[in-house]
Amino acid sequence: MAEECTHDCSTCKADCSSRQAIEKEKQNEGSNVRRVIGVVSGKGGVGKSLVTSALATVLRRRDYRTAILDADVTGPSIPRAFGLKPGTVNGCEGGMLPPRSKTGIEIMSLNLLVGDETEPVVWRGPVIAGAVKQFWTDVVWGDVDYMFVDMPPGTGDVPLTVFQSLPVDGIIVVSSPQELVSMIVEKAIRMADLMKIPVLGLIENYSFVKCPDCGKEIRIFGESKIGETAKRHGVPLLARLPIDPEFARLSDSGQIELLSSDVFDAAADEIERALPLSNQ
Repeated sequence: MAEECTHDCSTCKADCSSRQAIEKEKQNEGSNVRRVIGVVSGKGGVGKSLVTSALATVLRRRDYRTAILDADVTGPSIPRAFGLKPGTVNGCEGGMLPPRSKTGIEIMSLNLLVGDETEPVVWRGPVIAGAVKQFWTDVVWGDVDYMFVDMPPGTGDVPLTVFQSLPVDGIIVVSSPQELVSMIVEKAIRMADLMKIPVLGLIENYSFVKCPDCGKEIRIFGESKIGETAKRHGVPLLARLPIDPEFARLSDSGQIELLSSDVFDAAADEIERALPLSNQ
């Protein structure tokens, strides 16, 4: 261990015994999760939960068994997007049973355990991180091909816990076009590099709005730097998402599985290519 160790591996480049000794949490005996993908962002409000929901939906349509572990404990929005109500988690001898969406996507979120979805979670970081671990160890996920972990923004306790405790196969970074966000995206990518987790690609949200009359793409936030960021780190740019009121309408009404846009197909293709199931 380094002489002045902060005990925070996300800020340290040393390949010391402390980092090597970290063991992944064992998944529940009733679970067989084959691939785990983190969906991260450097800051909030960039559409991370939308991307998580959409990718789980698209891969489910391709006949994969998909699941979502909602690690954004203090700001969970996944249940609302799928029309799932609070208090719908049942238990069995082996642990908690995750509710299923209309198309069969398994979902676990704190908002499914509380009585009121507007009830605030006033917990300190270690308690939140412990809850995320329990979503992995105490939930009977069954057979899952691709699990998506919807992360809270930033590089704090929960992302560090997920990277260290769960067998994350890769991450997808979500951003928006502003220059400030591009800088924060670099932090998320570098954290993944420190934790030796592959970055599967970048997705930019709010890239443009399409004029309904002439079809011209209007870049409200100006020219994006995401392409340069992707090239600099040698990772693919998987999608540029438009500002589309339909995305918000489907999420707010609990009908995200009716999403008809093909803008997420390239990202799903990359997941299939980079994390094939046949090798396991």
